[in-house]
Amino acid sequence: MEFGIRDWSKREPGRHALEFTDQPTVTFGELEVMANQFAHLFRRCGVVRGDHVATVLGNGPHILAAVLGAYRAGAYLTPVANTFSEPEIAYVVENCAAKVVISDAKYVDRVASLSDAPSGATHLYALGEIAGFSDLPSALAALPGTPISDESPGALMMYSSGTTGAPKGICRPLPTAEQVGDGAPPYARDLIEIFHYEADTRYLSPAPLYHAAPLRWTLGVLTAGGTAVIMKKFDAEEALGLIQSENITVSQWVPTMFKRMLDLPQEVREAYHAPAHKKAVHAAAPCSVEIKRAMIDWWGPILEEYYAGTESVGLTKLDTAEWLQKPGSVGKAYKGVIRILSPEYEELGANETGMVYFSGTTKFSYFNEPEKTAARTSPQGFQTLGEIGRIDEDGYLFLSDRQDDTINSGGVNIYPMEIEQALEEHPDVADCGVVGFPDEDFGERPVAFVVLRSGVADKVSATDAVKAFCATRLGRVKQPREFHVLDELPRSAAGKLLRRELRNAVQASGQ
Repeated sequence: MEFGIRDWSKREPGRHALEFTDQPTVTFGELEVMANQFAHLFRRCGVVRGDHVATVLGNGPHILAAVLGAYRAGAYLTPVANTFSEPEIAYVVENCAAKVVISDAKYVDRVASLSDAPSGATHLYALGEIAGFSDLPSALAALPGTPISDESPGALMMYSSGTTGAPKGICRPLPTAEQVGDGAPPYARDLIEIFHYEADTRYLSPAPLYHAAPLRWTLGVLTAGGTAVIMKKFDAEEALGLIQSENITVSQWVPTMFKRMLDLPQEVREAYHAPAHKKAVHAAAPCSVEIKRAMIDWWGPILEEYYAGTESVGLTKLDTAEWLQKPGSVGKAYKGVIRILSPEYEELGANETGMVYFSGTTKFSYFNEPEKTAARTSPQGFQTLGEIGRIDEDGYLFLSDRQDDTINSGGVNIYPMEIEQALEEHPDVADCGVVGFPDEDFGERPVAFVVLRSGVADKVSATDAVKAFCATRLGRVKQPREFHVLDELPRSAAGKLLRRELRNAVQASGQ
């Protein structure tokens, strides 16, 4: 049986809610007070049900308390990525019509201009000093730690990461009034049921809390009475140490984190043991069969994979035993019903490839973007994240790629993920990405970017070897003719490849 955060603050106020690698521990009693103070702050700023607030914060208690306070004040809260540029932050703040913005002074170079904006947020608060911003700790300290008198359930309004264009706000109707108060709120209820959080759960979050999955998972664990151990930023060896020293039972990852841990020297990896670690969940980006097999060989049959998105159109999941029977799959539907549709929106059968849609879930819309919402909605009312894939005869989903990433070369559709998976098989390739670029003869051509493993001395010879290797794994049309060797690929903090930056790199090179 799960309890709400407020319930735990009453039952065991000294119980650890949040443990940080760089900040003091926060108890359930302290988190409850902070959440109520934020709700009072939003009311004093004139925030009413349905209004919007935004945060530009790092991993710490304030982002979580602000989310809880907004939920209790009936507001939409948007966590803005602290890695965004100044124009991107300004765009999100203006686009979501935030009445309140809360930022850490560490990001002053990207938020200071908000105080001079001709329109937008009217109330600005900072952790630390930012000209034109009020001091957040002082403002909170002056407010009651008890609930506001007119609590009303709000919601998160996350923005897409902008990997294929400008970030889009993902909006859902606010919960009904009877859902506020004790118990699991909507953002946590499904996760508790699907992933089985319990009061003794000790969850490691190595990712930024401004991303949907780490934020929602942390809130879900807290709602169930568990403890979230939050890293300031991901470090491969530090993460292994925390799993062992903090008796972590559940962790959540993206595939790039697996790669970095696997790249550690064998003696380093073998030095850590974690008998309490019962579940390692991964999502957010494709994980190659080779990487996943290596992780299973190392950690044992504790890996669980799920496929979902910030839009929450549906969710698939599978455990290690299922994956070993269906390597490469992202699982069966646990939330919603999978629909594979043709370009003419006809429903396809088993093992036929088409656009992946879901039905049977609450519909989303992109905030003030009806055309973009319509582009993700079929005539039947099904909605999609934009991925291409198939379901097999047993109902397991296999993804091919994203529609936005598909390369059309001479009338043939080429899926970058297929090329990337072939590249990842080569022992000298540490990371890779493939994008399409305009071509006079074929319309588009695939261009490969690779990061070679440390220790590769002759990059030219290694690149030639990778090219030759591709010829043994891919058909002629799919083989990249261009290879660019980089020190690091542009990825979001959630591990998603920023293909637009790779395209820009090709364009800037004049090729």
